[in-house]
Amino acid sequence: MTQFGDDLIQSLQEVAAYTKGEDVPGMVIHHAVSPSEVRKKAKLTQAEMAPLMGMSLSGYQKWEQGRRTVSGPAQTLLRVLEKNPKAVIDALAS
Repeated sequence: MTQFGDDLIQSLQEVAAYTKGEDVPGMVIHHAVSPSEVRKKAKLTQAEMAPLMGMSLSGYQKWEQGRRTVSGPAQTLLRVLEKNPKAVIDALAS
């Protein structure tokens, strides 16, 4: 079998193990972050949060309303905001 085939089989076995609740070393699972929960935890208004995310207020509100999907890079920024809002605010203010 080819290397690709071997890797594909290994990946499928890892997914199967994960779905059974087994620990899979090296597997990283990213869970979606709620924009509204992050914003509330940071004690920000929607009007304050939107520019931090680099978007309009209406675009940000669509995220919170579930009418727009949060992209991968935006999810990453939300995770950083969730962990350390001051660092993001300070970095974007300079």
